[in-house]
Amino acid sequence: MLPFKLVYSPGYFLPIGEHVFPAEKYRLVHERLLAEGIASPEDFLAPAPASDDDILLVHTRDYVHKLKTGTLSASEQLQMEVPYSPELVRAFWLAAGGSILAAQRAVAEGCAFNLGGGFHHAFPGHGEGFCMIHDVAVAIRRLQKDQQIARAMTVDCDVHQGNGTAAIFGGHRANPGRLPSWSGAMFGMHADELAPPPDASVFTISLHQENNYPSWKPPSSIDVNLPDATTDDDYLGWLDNALSSGLRSFAPDLLCYIAGADPYKEDQLGGLALTLEGLKRRDELVFRVARARNIPVMVTFAGGYARKLEDTVTIHCNTVVAAHEVFAASRL
Repeated sequence: MLPFKLVYSPGYFLPIGEHVFPAEKYRLVHERLLAEGIASPEDFLAPAPASDDDILLVHTRDYVHKLKTGTLSASEQLQMEVPYSPELVRAFWLAAGGSILAAQRAVAEGCAFNLGGGFHHAFPGHGEGFCMIHDVAVAIRRLQKDQQIARAMTVDCDVHQGNGTAAIFGGHRANPGRLPSWSGAMFGMHADELAPPPDASVFTISLHQENNYPSWKPPSSIDVNLPDATTDDDYLGWLDNALSSGLRSFAPDLLCYIAGADPYKEDQLGGLALTLEGLKRRDELVFRVARARNIPVMVTFAGGYARKLEDTVTIHCNTVVAAHEVFAASRL
């Protein structure tokens, strides 16, 4: 058995039809983990959907109403970049429930995974970049509400900057002043997304390719804007520096690791050049740093659009393997 739990449901499948986002990857990761003996059936927990009250800890009432009633405008649906359906809403509510459960288990036991989630482009009042609901932010807010944690750190290693995370916790407007070049005039400022004050209880780190989506990148606590074709050793050096800098100034009760598969050199939507081994070393670094400081870690999987789907599945499974190697060793 693994020394941590994996949260998964077949309901994580996103009903989006033919799409660059590989909606079946969650099922394939679950199957691979079992087939290769990395995990056993006893290692898995089934989530319940987040409640509407949980979602409203992060998202605006108007946006939640639109999602529940199917009244998004055409431009709002286009900006989300996945086709709206009630079934898709249920999948995102379930993913948010999975991140809540994984965060609760991480705080109790030191580490836990949500095999879904990581939808870091969702803003309080709209969705972007395949992301409808910001499950990680919902989990943080729920645990803060329940007084299970006071302070959290997000470490986002997706190839794309975590703009939704930065906006939610950094007190930034959805789209101030200049319109992003990819959006056109139809995507202006959302009236229900006036900037809240910055949140000193959440520290956000994002390592991402600078010349990539999104065009407008609201500032995180630490942003590492990586040049095109960054390779393993340089990436790991920047990650080590970011973690060291962040943890010198901020002591979290929970580290939320968004383990994107898309820094991979064969990713269709990425322009970095990490290898499969480099990505596993990335994961090991995050887990070793957290273990050394006794910080609970909640892991979510994020983007992965490799030309060969099996590579994306391998990257996600390797994150579980890396955590097993680090946290099992700590119990010896």
